[in-house]
Parts: sequence; C-alpha cells; structure tokens
Amino acid sequence: MSTFNVELKRVVDDTYDISIGYELQSELIDDLGKGLVGKLKKFAVITDTNVRDLYAKPICEKLIKAGFSVDMFVIPAGEKSKTRETKAKVEDAMLEKGYRRDCCIIAVGGGVVTDLAGFIAGTYARGVPFINYATTLLAAADASVGGKTAVDTPLATNLIGLFNQPKKVYIDIAAWATLPKRQMASGMAETIKHACLASKDMFEFIEENLESILNFEKFACEYIAENNCRIKYEVVMKDERESGLREILNLGHTVGRAIETVSDYKLLHGEALGIGMAAEALLSARLGYMSEEQANRVIELYNRAGLPTQIPDYIDRETLVKKLYTDKKVRDGKLRFVLQKGIGDVVEFAPGVYAKPIEEELAREIIMEL
Repeated sequence: MSTFNVELKRVVDDTYDISIGYELQSELIDDLGKGLVGKLKKFAVITDTNVRDLYAKPICEKLIKAGFSVDMFVIPAGEKSKTRETKAKVEDAMLEKGYRRDCCIIAVGGGVVTDLAGFIAGTYARGVPFINYATTLLAAADASVGGKTAVDTPLATNLIGLFNQPKKVYIDIAAWATLPKRQMASGMAETIKHACLASKDMFEFIEENLESILNFEKFACEYIAENNCRIKYEVVMKDERESGLREILNLGHTVGRAIETVSDYKLLHGEALGIGMAAEALLSARLGYMSEEQANRVIELYNRAGLPTQIPDYIDRETLVKKLYTDKKVRDGKLRFVLQKGIGDVVEFAPGVYAKPIEEELAREIIMEL
C-alpha cells in the first residue's frame, strides 16, 4: 500500500464590484468592452418571461451592436422555475447553441433568475464567469449579493446549490418602477429583515420613509439599496460559506421558507418571509431577547409594507411544523432559529453561534398564534 499526496493550495480572489444606479445597460456594455470578463466574446443572457422584453432584449441588442455574440435563454417567471429540471433545460439549450468554456452568463432579472443562472455558471463546463443584472428590489437586497446560488426541490428550497461569486453586480433602481406593487412589497421583506438584524438606524429610516420608498423617490431607494449591500457585505466578508455568522441572514427564514414551500409558492418569497419574521419576532419576545413593543414594531412595519404576517387559512399548521425540519439550519434533528436582540441586532448564543435549538412544541405554539 502507498499514499500519494496531491498538494493543491490555492489563493482565490473573488472580489467584485456592485454598481448601484439607474439605466445601467450601457455601463454593462462599456465594462465588457474594457475587459470585465477578459477576452470572452460569447454571452448567454438568462432571463424570465417578465423581464425579457423590458431589459433582457435591449441588453442583447446592445451586446450585438458592440460586436459580441449573444443568445437569450428565457425561463417562465416565478419560483416554480427554480428547479433542477429548468437548470437542465437551459444547459441543454446552451449546449445546442455551441456554448463551451469560452462564454459568460449574464443573469437579467430577479432572485429566481440570479440564483438559477449563478448555479448554472458554477457547473457549466465545470465553471464559467457570470454577471448579475438585478431588476428587482428582492434581487438587489438578497439574491444578487453574496454568491449563494441554488435551486428548489419538492421537499425544500435552496438545498441544492453552490457558492459562486459573480464578476460584477448591477443594481438598476430604475427597474423597480416597472415592478407590480406585490413584487415591490416582496422585496421590502428582505430589506426590513436586514435592518432588523444589523441596523436600528435603517429600521427607523424605513419606518419614517416607507411611503417614499414605495413611491420610488431617489433618496429613499438609494439609501436602502446601498445599505442592503453594506449589511450583506459585512456579513459575507466575514463568513462567505455560512460556517457561523452568515446564518444571521437566515433570520425569519426557518418559518418563512417552510411556508413558501407548503403554500406551493402561492406566496411570494417576501410574503412568506413577512410571516416568518412575525413568527421570529414573537419567539424572540417569548424568550426575552426583545420586548413585546419591539416585536409589534417589526410586525407593524411588515404590515405597512403590504406584507402578510398571519398564516393563510389554506395552510395546514401541522404540515407546516413538519416542513420546518427541512431547514438547512437543522442539526441532529433539532430545529434551530436565529433570533433578534431588540431591533438592529441578533443574539450570539456562544462565540460564533447564532442559531438556538428550539423545541418543536414551542415552535408549534408560535405557529398556532399566527
């Protein structure tokens, strides 16, 4: 018997820029011309049926005019497209078009598109570069920053995927004005969550300026875009692969993701998260980590943003309790929750430990209250 040691030490620099502004299509084309992805000339633009005509098609036209080779791959809009089956269909379509390692993927759309496209980029030809052009507040707040890419399965959300960082992210605030009111509200769910876990000042800003945000006033939209990125950056920089601190970004998601799945995606991600944050706030107050007044402020802000904080009648509570066990924070069969410490902070239960085991019966009590 013999042993052969394969030494493959690497230093990886995944640094990238996030550009926040208005009508950023021309900036994207200019960046590519200046070598953002080196000498690559072939681009696969992945988008959905909602965004295709508004943003993806104009970007494709600009790319072609600049001398690049481009194909557009369109998926049906909605969370139900974020599956292994859709991933395979896009990959097969790219193969048929002759895409190999000498290409770059550009994701144009919201969180479903950026999650799916980033996952495809990480596995296609064993890895090709990708760029996120985020057109929704939800993508700006969550999916376009941090490098977590994944698909859903019938049993759980986001458990099949990988960490994969983009070459650059473009957050086009102008696109928010094209969103249906329900989609804009959904994006506010992650924005309020960020304030709850890391910034009391941001929470108070949203309380005072919510109407300005929902009316797309420049100062308010730029504030939340920049602070969403700042908060995610400060967490991801310290814990890129969710070994500890990054779990705090999962605040409200233990119940929220379970509700999203059990609703068969009738609820948008942000709507499910609004209910999940209400559950988390009640639990945090029950355990003494925040006051009832603070928990009520959180719930009230979600309500003002147009988001539900009560579980719909069509969702069976016991089915929901069972679904909690598909959460990625579960350890040794125990439910674990990230909990708020007042408003603007989270509880660190031990050095580097940000999730607390919770007995099923207590979780059930909270769910029954909603």
